[in-house]
Amino acid sequence: MANELPNICSRDQNENEFTILSYHEIANKSETLDSTYAVTPSNFNAQIHWLMDNGYHFISINDILTYRKTRKPLPNKAVLITFDDGYQSVYANAYPILKKYKIPSVIALVGNWMRAKDKVDFDGHMIDRNKFLSQAEIKKMVSSGLVEIASHSCCMHKGIPGNPQGNMQPALTTRQWLAEKRGYEDEKTYQQRVYTDLLENNTFLKAYTGQQPRVMVWPYGRYNIEIRRIAERLGMPLGLTLDDGSNTAITPLWGLRRILVEGNMSLRDLDFLMWMRSGNFTDDARTTKAAHIDLDYIYDPDPIQQEKNIGLLLDRIKKLGVNTVYLQAFADPDANGAADYVYFPNRNVPMRSNLFNRVSWQIAKCTQVKRIYAWMPMLAWQLPQSNVAAKDTVVTLQVDPTHLNMGYPRLSPFSPKARKVIEEIYEDLAKSAYIDGLLFHDDVTLSDFEDDSTFARNQYKKWGLSQSVTKIRTDRKQFVKWTKLKTHYLDEFAMQLAQIVRDEQPGLKTARNLYAQVALNSDSQEWYAQSLAQSIEKYDYTAIMAMPYMEQAGDPEHFLGEIVKHVKQEQCGLERTVIELQTVNWREHNEPISSQELNSTIRYLYGLGVHHIAYYPDSVFTNNPDADMMNKAFAQKPVRMYTNTMPNK
Repeated sequence: MANELPNICSRDQNENEFTILSYHEIANKSETLDSTYAVTPSNFNAQIHWLMDNGYHFISINDILTYRKTRKPLPNKAVLITFDDGYQSVYANAYPILKKYKIPSVIALVGNWMRAKDKVDFDGHMIDRNKFLSQAEIKKMVSSGLVEIASHSCCMHKGIPGNPQGNMQPALTTRQWLAEKRGYEDEKTYQQRVYTDLLENNTFLKAYTGQQPRVMVWPYGRYNIEIRRIAERLGMPLGLTLDDGSNTAITPLWGLRRILVEGNMSLRDLDFLMWMRSGNFTDDARTTKAAHIDLDYIYDPDPIQQEKNIGLLLDRIKKLGVNTVYLQAFADPDANGAADYVYFPNRNVPMRSNLFNRVSWQIAKCTQVKRIYAWMPMLAWQLPQSNVAAKDTVVTLQVDPTHLNMGYPRLSPFSPKARKVIEEIYEDLAKSAYIDGLLFHDDVTLSDFEDDSTFARNQYKKWGLSQSVTKIRTDRKQFVKWTKLKTHYLDEFAMQLAQIVRDEQPGLKTARNLYAQVALNSDSQEWYAQSLAQSIEKYDYTAIMAMPYMEQAGDPEHFLGEIVKHVKQEQCGLERTVIELQTVNWREHNEPISSQELNSTIRYLYGLGVHHIAYYPDSVFTNNPDADMMNKAFAQKPVRMYTNTMPNK
């Protein structure tokens, strides 16, 4: 485990109230079902003693509920111990230690595994039932008053088909692909399936253990707003996740975060993670090393060739050494700047291919990539003419052609019908694929000659402005106010869309593309309705399109240096800004930029203290940029400038 210092610019500045550790098997490697998450008895004993020796205090579910209800203080450095899946080794090797030191714990049980007679279907492998806790062992632990039984679902600790290509994805949060119907289960069927399963497990566990579960431990750490509400209705207000971060005053009970204890975790690793949680830092402290990937390159009308393309992409990603992917979720085959198609099932835009879920899942499971962002337009949608919002577009005044205009169609963000359609597109994305973030396209913008649609004029009236762009532009005071209000309005719409996706993907991060001139020119907010300071404040990451050849900069290093200088002037600027480089000189007949130059540029940026770097585009078939060269470039260590340092122990 790499103990890299964390991002000190957390948005939640509340103190950590308590830390939760997630264990699985407590067994020696030769006896485990999955050694990745199995902790040896000697290591478990050492970790418990380390916690006690370093001033940690063990708490129970009752302590947490009482604290949240009455504000009765928890002890300093409070920690809750949990065990997932119900392995027999927990009774054999962990319970004696828990009993000796009177340590409360939570054990999450899968009903279908508990009621099996001889064999348990464990991720497709038939395992002897005696590898899991017996009823007598469970009741003995419960009777001690130290163990709380939690639900881990009845039959949903497994994968089910999540797409036509057959990827097996978490049953509790996946809308199942029904091959016989060539479609997905509908929302009503999905929610009824989850409700029936969780109710069945609660009923079984009450009879089997004598305890009614009030804690839901989400299988694989996956959950969403629908199943969270179902769990609450069934008397389980607490939900334990594997989400990143601390448990603070604003962490909901249904989304409590845990540290996943892995088999190779040393005491120093544990020390580091406990310190991070106590300081409300995120575990994902890594610098961003991102490839911005077009699915258009992977798509092929021939399914066999498309699968070959996916394989080539996965091999390439492994070689690149990137830890983040910005993955295109839309298609613009007529190249007019607006999305005509998407790569996921939805209600409003034609689906070119059901490809996004397949590729994102394969990247997550088969490569080193830790975060996958869906790259999506916000306004630039070319809807079918039959769509109710198809004609609700941004109106641009006719101006001097040398003046900035976006040049591609967009839906008006001020049209209620357009907003609803866009919201539905994002909701459908969230329900159809597993993603870690959203990257908003460069269309989160309106020029100083936009938007003069009827919908926009109505909004301007509500803002106390003149009802036409022409009149607003003649009044400097109105113009300045209009610019700020438009900027805020666009960013707030992006945040609203992000929340819609976050309901399905709770750990979602946000990023947005920003024009380089916004970082370089103080007048640029008027031209783009974009603000560097506001973007850094609102989004988790701001990806500046720092592309000197596109901007026709005479001195690329000076151009990049100026961007970094302005970023450093913003609070948390370096921590929340991605410098996105170009790999193609579009102004010179799409001439590839040499990989040596990119390597040198990345070294230069790291030397300036830049933390996060991305590049676009990536070409799978022409090896542009060179994969080995990019791996070496990203392997360089950026200069980190932190005021907080981990205490020496």
